[in-house]
Amino acid sequence: MRKTNQHHIQFRYGLITIMIVVFSAVLSYKLFSTTIVDASHWNEIARRELEKVDTILPERGDILSDKGQVLATNLRYYTVRIDYQSDNFKERQYLENIDALTDSMAAAFPFRTRAEWHERLAKPLDKPRKERPRAWPLISRISFLDLQRIKSFPFFNIGNPFKTGMTVESVMRRSNPYGSMARRSIGGVGETKKSKQIHGIYGLEKALDSLLYGVPGLAKKVSLTKDIVNWTDVPPQPGYNVRTTIDIQLQDIVENELNRVLDSCSADWGCAVLMDVHTGDIKAISNLERSKSGNGYIEALNYAVVGFEPGSVVKPISMMIALEEGIVSNLEEVIPIGKSWAYAGGQPITDSHYNASLRVREVIEQSSNIGMARIITRRYDSNPKGFVDKLRSIGFLDPMHTGIAGEVTPYFKSNPARVDLSRMCYGYASQIPPIYTLSIYNAIANGGKYVRPRLVKGLVTEDFDSVIPVSYIRQRICSEENARKMQYMLKQVVWGSHGTGRSLKNDKVALAGKTGTCYSVDPATRTYNKGRKRLAFCGFFPADDPQYSCIVLTFYPKRNMMGAASTSGQVMKNIALKMYSRGLLGNSSDFAEGADHISRAQLYGTADATRLQKVRKAAGIRQESHPAPPTAMPKGTVPDVLGLGLREAIVTLENHGYNVRFEGTGYVRSQSPQRGTPAASGAQVMLALAP
Repeated sequence: MRKTNQHHIQFRYGLITIMIVVFSAVLSYKLFSTTIVDASHWNEIARRELEKVDTILPERGDILSDKGQVLATNLRYYTVRIDYQSDNFKERQYLENIDALTDSMAAAFPFRTRAEWHERLAKPLDKPRKERPRAWPLISRISFLDLQRIKSFPFFNIGNPFKTGMTVESVMRRSNPYGSMARRSIGGVGETKKSKQIHGIYGLEKALDSLLYGVPGLAKKVSLTKDIVNWTDVPPQPGYNVRTTIDIQLQDIVENELNRVLDSCSADWGCAVLMDVHTGDIKAISNLERSKSGNGYIEALNYAVVGFEPGSVVKPISMMIALEEGIVSNLEEVIPIGKSWAYAGGQPITDSHYNASLRVREVIEQSSNIGMARIITRRYDSNPKGFVDKLRSIGFLDPMHTGIAGEVTPYFKSNPARVDLSRMCYGYASQIPPIYTLSIYNAIANGGKYVRPRLVKGLVTEDFDSVIPVSYIRQRICSEENARKMQYMLKQVVWGSHGTGRSLKNDKVALAGKTGTCYSVDPATRTYNKGRKRLAFCGFFPADDPQYSCIVLTFYPKRNMMGAASTSGQVMKNIALKMYSRGLLGNSSDFAEGADHISRAQLYGTADATRLQKVRKAAGIRQESHPAPPTAMPKGTVPDVLGLGLREAIVTLENHGYNVRFEGTGYVRSQSPQRGTPAASGAQVMLALAP
């Protein structure tokens, strides 16, 4: 028996020895083959590996508002997974804490109910251990702070990831802290088909991609003792941070007011652009279209840079050319109008309402197609191309380079016929992006200086903060005198007795601008569909001291409001009033003691001159062509508040130390004591108000 066991033991040792010898022989052969026989082959593989150069992607720059708030940046997001097959996974402890963990997840991430979270946490345990998922997705796209919160929850706070089964994946993504605000203009990023690298695909992200992207670095392979590792040879250079002209507060106002009117009239889409008159800075830009789900409006195609037939908003451009070219000079000249006007064998030109005749200054106020065509054809009847050449000479057909991706230039026929000329001058037979139309109105408001609209204000890095200077498409497109004439005609659109925008009058901010209605072309029939209107209002405010220019488009309203003034014009009016209420037009919105005084010039660059003149006439005050600033009174005398609204009158009197009582509603019709009367501080002033 003993010999048999000894025999078995010796046999096993012998077998093991043989196996060791064979393994050693094979190992020796492989070593010899690799180092001697196949040395050249493996050296070539090593050489190719060491010659590999990997690209180190740079950090993309941020997009900032005009005041430095972050509009687009790079953020790292995390996905939390659970390995239910992990050898060290504490299943019993997990089950003991699952209710508490469910409560914590539901409180921190309420997009799922408590029952839904419990099901998600418990469901993988229904299967046998070997069939359970090894990377069960618990939650995705969370921030670092949220990740830290999850690690503090029951069970996950064990701290040892092997015992909890928790695994974490991270990815860098582009984020917009202000959500959809100006989303289309800010733009987005994505992989390119060629390199699979992240680049801008629309908006500013695309237009300024070369600046935002940065410069990639290079990494080479380096052989160390135990491994071949990447070694940074050329470090990447991060992209520039781009400071835009967008003002967050104004952007919020523009988007909300556009959305409110679109929702009220059930329009298909709308576009609004707000621009600083003197710098061309685009302070706000919004493009909203009805969601395909039918629930509200979402950021859409950037209609501001897409060409459309502009409609009547182009008439002021034609009138400005007529003034500059001397086609008309006397604004009181009478133009025959009539029911229609047949020109160049085309379909007779008509107006929306009948006028036997109009003065030149009334053509814009009443939006006369006939009047505008009669004026322009005086000069260009025999040379229609000359009208397009004039537009080209003032820079209207030049690329603007605003910084908005997808920008196109206006389209006019290069060699138009006479009938084309008559249509182009009042807004048809052409395609003009809204930003181009706005640029001309802005130049008129700016005294004729044709500043370039822009969305980029400067570049920022760790080493410097640059400011891009204001630039001009042309130093001037019309004389100051003609700019003043155009400002007057555009103001009459709102304040004139027959103005097409007279519904936009208000006693806070006077608007000046032009309505425009254009029928859209039916894609199927290629004819105008008069039921689908594109309504526009373009102008500036305050009318007597222009600070901001604005254009609004509304497409296909279906209820409540169907006109250009009541839709697009109302958006601009609401924007102006909201800015006024927040003290953003050089006025004060603070009526507390010590607040800045609100001058009548600020208010009644914004008021109905006719009403004020009536008030002052009834009070025995000399008539004025424009409301005058309050008459300066000697110190210790009662100031002049006749014609002011109650709130403005109270501010003025209280700033001078007087107490106020009043009767009635409306505007100050009389005051007692009278203006200029000596009165000690603390005296009472009685105001009588009337509509």
